[in-house]
Amino acid sequence: MELIQPISMTGFDPKYLPAFVELNREWIERYFVLEAMDLAQLENPYESILDKGGEIFFLLEEGSVVGTCAMVPHGPRAYELAKMAVSPKTRGRGYGDILMQAAIDWAKKQKAQKILLLSNTVLKPAIALYQKHGFKTMHLGEHADYKRCNIEMELVL
Repeated sequence: MELIQPISMTGFDPKYLPAFVELNREWIERYFVLEAMDLAQLENPYESILDKGGEIFFLLEEGSVVGTCAMVPHGPRAYELAKMAVSPKTRGRGYGDILMQAAIDWAKKQKAQKILLLSNTVLKPAIALYQKHGFKTMHLGEHADYKRCNIEMELVL
């Protein structure tokens, strides 16, 4: 695995919002279609994520955003890992692991008890990443919020 230096992780910075939108649009539109919940988070991240006590992380490689993910409050002492994306140009370098660990560490600092996520089993590398970090399948099948989601996973902290 090739790791380009320097890489760094940062929390929310409005100058990186275009990359948050672009990276997530890329993977969602490649495999699925944007849905109402996607648009709410991508077009209104302050209202749908940040103002509720969530966070958006950015992984930078030589100052450019190569990965992102969000932590959205989801009930008492719980967060949803959402909008995780790594640039197609930099996949295979372990950046998903770095983002995942940053999100888990952040949730622990918030004294969260669990992290939830919604995905689709067609995204095999993503599912493998989640399992590698300890997420367990809680539900298979349709989901009320997203048509594309057919798996709900949870990590108990």
